[in-house]
Amino acid sequence: MSANGLLTFAFHYFFMPTMNSISFDNTEYAFDYKKNSELKNAHFLFSVIGKPWLVNLALKLTPLAIKWKLPFVKLILRKTIFQQFVGGQNLEETAVVVDHLNTHHVQVILDYGVEGGGDGEKALDQAAAEFIKVIDYAAGQDNIPFMSIKLTGLSRFELLEKLDSLMNQLEGSLINKYLQAIDLLNEEEKEEWQKVKKRLHIICERASEKKVGVLIDAEETWIQDPVDALTLSMMDSFNKGRSVIYNTLQLYRIDRLKFLKDCYEASVERDFVLGVKIVRGAYMENERKRAALMNYSSPIQTNKENCDRDFNDAIEFSIQHINKISLIVASHNEQSNFYCTELLAKNGLPQDHPNVHFSQLYGMSDNITFNLAKAGYSVSKYLPFGPIKDVIPYLMRRAQENSSVSGQMGRELVLIKKEISRRKQIK
Repeated sequence: MSANGLLTFAFHYFFMPTMNSISFDNTEYAFDYKKNSELKNAHFLFSVIGKPWLVNLALKLTPLAIKWKLPFVKLILRKTIFQQFVGGQNLEETAVVVDHLNTHHVQVILDYGVEGGGDGEKALDQAAAEFIKVIDYAAGQDNIPFMSIKLTGLSRFELLEKLDSLMNQLEGSLINKYLQAIDLLNEEEKEEWQKVKKRLHIICERASEKKVGVLIDAEETWIQDPVDALTLSMMDSFNKGRSVIYNTLQLYRIDRLKFLKDCYEASVERDFVLGVKIVRGAYMENERKRAALMNYSSPIQTNKENCDRDFNDAIEFSIQHINKISLIVASHNEQSNFYCTELLAKNGLPQDHPNVHFSQLYGMSDNITFNLAKAGYSVSKYLPFGPIKDVIPYLMRRAQENSSVSGQMGRELVLIKKEISRRKQIK
């Protein structure tokens, strides 16, 4: 989006009446699904997360406490951050949350919270089997159009890292570098990678049969290239005429807008539907630290304005090519969500267009999710589940990200306080 485009968007966003009358300030809609006690618990949790020093202390102590199997730690986690951001420890527990969201016309992206597979081939096979189980469960539900996976749940991290390193030493297109890099692996590694590909192929094949979308999460930049290449190859196989496989693009990376456009060109050439979930990103602190430590240019945008610009440009590009792109706007940014609704209206596209979907994390930005749902847009909560010990990395990232975005925490607290006050007034 150009500077003039940004000014025009800001003018329309803040001053002009629009065709859609959606508001993200309606707390009655936002928190209708929460009991008073749940609202108070959320208020307490976000107040705590808003204290970075406390979060940093918890980030250091919690993994150790889990490792030492201290029972009270699991209890505290289950009653606080787990309850806020996770559906349950298994599908049976999660089904209660799924059904509850369904009564408010909110869909679900179901995520078995396993990542960082480092416990051997048996554990990776078990994770793949669990993903298949999630697909089968989702196929039988009315409001679970997608499930999410991380390739680090199906592959050894070090193998992805080696492939990425090899790819970055080669020339050519992403796919060509990927194929050449595989040839440079030793025989044992080649066999191991074939198992990774087989796991993902079986998952994608089952998802295609069951008509459940598979969202492949983004990873750190130093393992992302093989993830991108393998995901595109799965799209080439399964996204013929409709989108089954989606890649996740982190727009806080300086190269992702161009990557989106390159992927679109590849999809046109290969005649498949490009599935993209766009996010701002989840690994910013680690990315900057690693770049500084290893003395290379940071892949992260230099400022928030550039990130916001690329994110909104990605929305605009996708809407312009919506017949060939299936877009999931996975954002907690109110302006970006509003901008997408504006583009739908401007282009005469229905609010529930089959190729446009919105999503926010379970436990956050309820004002966006439930107001979008109330207005008739296709929207979901990203809902992880799994044993506490397995979802600890996910929970730690949520706490770390939230503590570093003070504006987001302030917004959450303001809205919760507003709804608590509203409920008191109508008693």
